[in-house]
Amino acid sequence: MHDLQALLERLIPRDGDYEHNRLNHDSNAHAHLRAAVIGPSVTIPLVDGTLALGTWQQIVLVDFDDRPRRRSVTVQIVS
Repeated sequence: MHDLQALLERLIPRDGDYEHNRLNHDSNAHAHLRAAVIGPSVTIPLVDGTLALGTWQQIVLVDFDDRPRRRSVTVQIVS
């Protein structure tokens, strides 16, 4: 996780000069851009009722916003 955070900070710095922040008098343009790069969802197959992840793979929920918000996670199983 540390390496991912460092990468995103280099690519899309929290204190960058963003038009979104200027136009909306806001401070979370970096969060929108990071979310656009990472994407909103993941699809993982189930094999015999178990997530088919590789040995070193894991599911990570990342919230990029700069203030607390209520979030929800939706899990959909398609058979």
